[in-house]
Amino acid sequence: MFKKAVFPGKYIQGSGAIKELPVLIELLGNQGLILASPTVKNRVLPGCGIDLDALGISLEAFGGECCEKELGRLSAVIGEKHVDVLVGMGGGKTIDTAKIAADRAGIPVIIVPTIASTDAPCSGCAVLYTEDGIFDTVYYQKLNPSAVLVDVDIIAASPARFLVAGMGDALATWFEARSCERTQSVNECGGLCTTAGLNIAKLCYETVLAYGVAAKAASEQHIVTPAFEHIVEANILLSGIGFESAGLAAAHAIHNGLTALAETHSFYHGEKVAFGVLAGLQLTDTSPDESSTVFLFCEEVGLPTTLADIGLENAGREKLMKAAEKTCEPGQSIHHEAGVMTPEKVLHAMIAADAIGQARKRDGRS
Repeated sequence: MFKKAVFPGKYIQGSGAIKELPVLIELLGNQGLILASPTVKNRVLPGCGIDLDALGISLEAFGGECCEKELGRLSAVIGEKHVDVLVGMGGGKTIDTAKIAADRAGIPVIIVPTIASTDAPCSGCAVLYTEDGIFDTVYYQKLNPSAVLVDVDIIAASPARFLVAGMGDALATWFEARSCERTQSVNECGGLCTTAGLNIAKLCYETVLAYGVAAKAASEQHIVTPAFEHIVEANILLSGIGFESAGLAAAHAIHNGLTALAETHSFYHGEKVAFGVLAGLQLTDTSPDESSTVFLFCEEVGLPTTLADIGLENAGREKLMKAAEKTCEPGQSIHHEAGVMTPEKVLHAMIAADAIGQARKRDGRS
């Protein structure tokens, strides 16, 4: 087993960074196509000052689901227009569709996220769904995106809840990396954790703790500040490199388990991951001081700290056990933790985290 790490080819972040898009397309090919979400097509692109027609860049509206039908449609468009550079611009499913389509076509992909709610933009994997929006599989690309272009003005225009959810996803990066390093578990690029991956994951955690509260305040006012920029970078770049090059463990497996319960479906990925972090800390016997630090951070930025916060206020142990069982299915990243992981242990960890979260709310610590 070798140490392995993966990175996007370029990462560009800043106010007005979208104006770099034509240069990037020209650098990578001759015929560019933008796969755009409805928000991008109707609001973002018309106001960004780029004349797509004059530059010969085509625009294609995203069909709404990252599924085989949409991929087939997009593949036909790529062939008909002789596209040799694909741009995915929008939220998670638009981005994932572009990554998969470009990988299958053997052409470079540029990712332009419009929200900072997950670490998907920099990664070399994507989630494929059925036409009805049901999880199908994780699709791994041959390479990570050739470029990731993050215009913080566009990110700042989105609701603050997206940024906070991204902090929940980023919060997991260090704890899962630490577990994988301790147990010498395989990371998301098929190798062992590198020193770079581990330290980037740690920097991600330190950045989120230091700047998260101030960044949320800026996001609520739709303004760009240094703190906001730090958190955008942590959510997208640091967490993206950290999770792939260091590995996943309890938090994301618990998230996957929680998706088995319909009550959680209206909550964002990072919100459920955040509760997975808190439960994971109880599962792995972290120190009371570290657990308290993470609970306090979640309370300060508005991430879930109880089961009620993710729609499970009335969930009994039998229902929660369904999530715990899915968490512990073969192949889930919970098995990167030390020791033998069982549904019973996960159930107890979720109940323990919920009890602590409730007690802190009653005591006025939230």
